Amino acid sequence: MKVARFEHAGRQQLGTVDTAAGTVTAIDVEGPSIDAMVALIERHGAGDRVAVSGAAVSLDEVRLLPPVMRPSKNVICVGKNYREHAEEFTRSGFDSSATPDQQAVPDAPIVFSKAPCSLAGATEDIVVPASLSASVDYEGELGVVIGKRGRAIEPASAYAHVFGYAVINDATVRDLQARHKQWLLGKSLDTFCPMGPWIATADELDPENLELSCWVNGELRQQANTRDLIFDIPTIIATVSASMTLEPGDIIATGTPAGVGIGFDPPKFLGHGDVVRIAISGIGEIENRIVVEPA
Repeated sequence: MKVARFEHAGRQQLGTVDTAAGTVTAIDVEGPSIDAMVALIERHGAGDRVAVSGAAVSLDEVRLLPPVMRPSKNVICVGKNYREHAEEFTRSGFDSSATPDQQAVPDAPIVFSKAPCSLAGATEDIVVPASLSASVDYEGELGVVIGKRGRAIEPASAYAHVFGYAVINDATVRDLQARHKQWLLGKSLDTFCPMGPWIATADELDPENLELSCWVNGELRQQANTRDLIFDIPTIIATVSASMTLEPGDIIATGTPAGVGIGFDPPKFLGHGDVVRIAISGIGEIENRIVVEPA
């Protein structure tokens, strides 16, 4: 099942997506959560079925929204989780996590976060304040959506806690990332976490063998397979849940492969009007335009 949050005729709804037909069909969800998708995830975990509440509508007629709007915590992210990206990031000079001996590949997952205000839909603009527009970068990533509450989850049980997967762009202002010696501010700008186009439930794909590709203005910049992750999804879930309880609807971005803007010499940062498209096999794609706000 692929389930989306969308807006149609002025109304925000949840729906199941038929990618072959190019349609979405609204579903009814009731539950205690203030986020309808989280309520659906909770009901799914309880074995409840969803009820169709309308006719199929063309995806061309709807606006896709971020699948989850109100996770229980910040979007959890993993840094330097593909070997070649870890190396290009360390070389870039923007890596405040680099060790004194410039060890590029980390010994344990590097975990940081993006504020929920950064979440944006599959085709929404990434809006950049003019004062921060000189070093905007892209990062195509596989997103994991938690389906079952858990703390201190063992790696062998980790996939039982996953509801599904989505495409994420971990957009970043590199100057802020370097200036503040941490990653929260440079990654949490409003609209800096496009996500979607929907959630593909865990039964639909093999997360350890997914092709990820990213294009900027039609130029292929990133291409990798999730089997190349340094720390796999069970390790990430075990690491994060050792410190905090994971709740239904929580989002984990698993890291980006080589080919980001700072990996080039000179760097290829994004500017007004640039379009970033990210696709992951078995899920779908998101495409977002950079819009620089006037000073």
